[in-house]
Amino acid sequence: MMKGLEARLEQILPGGKGVWIPMDHGISNYPEVGLENINSTIKKLIDSGVDAIVLHKGVLSHQKKMTEWDGFICHVSASTVHGGSRSGEKVSIATAEECLDRGAIAVSGQINIGDPSEPDMILEMGDLTTDAWALGMPVLGMMYPRGINMKISTDDSTNGVAHAARLAWEIGCNVVKVPWTGSIDSFRNVINSVPIPVLIAGGINESSFGELLKIVEKSIQAGGSGVCIGRQVFGSENPELCIKALKAIVHEGISAKDATKFLK
Repeated sequence: MMKGLEARLEQILPGGKGVWIPMDHGISNYPEVGLENINSTIKKLIDSGVDAIVLHKGVLSHQKKMTEWDGFICHVSASTVHGGSRSGEKVSIATAEECLDRGAIAVSGQINIGDPSEPDMILEMGDLTTDAWALGMPVLGMMYPRGINMKISTDDSTNGVAHAARLAWEIGCNVVKVPWTGSIDSFRNVINSVPIPVLIAGGINESSFGELLKIVEKSIQAGGSGVCIGRQVFGSENPELCIKALKAIVHEGISAKDATKFLK
């Protein structure tokens, strides 16, 4: 089992680094820029050498049949913007075994830390890591410390992100996705809190892609393992160029300044 797990991790995190693109946003809200013609976008990402793409199970089955690509991660957590006071509650809609049957190389789940439904999300993530372990499948934990019940210590420079990463590791995740903390020093505290690869999330696209590349460079300097960024890539006019720039920073150690040449 461990050999299978390690082989799968190496495939989607070659050399311990990864450029992953989550495209699970269509469940939360739609229309979503970049997801209208998802077939074309995914083909561009694969052709550009992306390491992994995160999809929900219905899209996964469709894309696996079309592409026969072996880098899809199945996201099992879902909610929509129409859920009212419970919109931050992610519920599980798939099992690790089903994801494997549909062609996934790994699985992904989400916990919104501090949300009133946090205990239920922790329980479901624990079930996911248990089932995935038996199958030798890696688990990505998408961890967001942003609920109304968050209690941040005054000496926590990470604003809860280190705790989020720690929760993912201790609950059995093999990789964790967390928000950027704002500085190399604070993000290094996140990296030092766990022995598993840490990827940064992108969030809402509020700045230029060039500015995002600077953040990616800083995260790598702090010891990060790469990115799990969606909208800024699949919603761009040239997602394939975005992938080339991100790969240059994550896999080749090129500076953000030099990586911007791939955007032209």
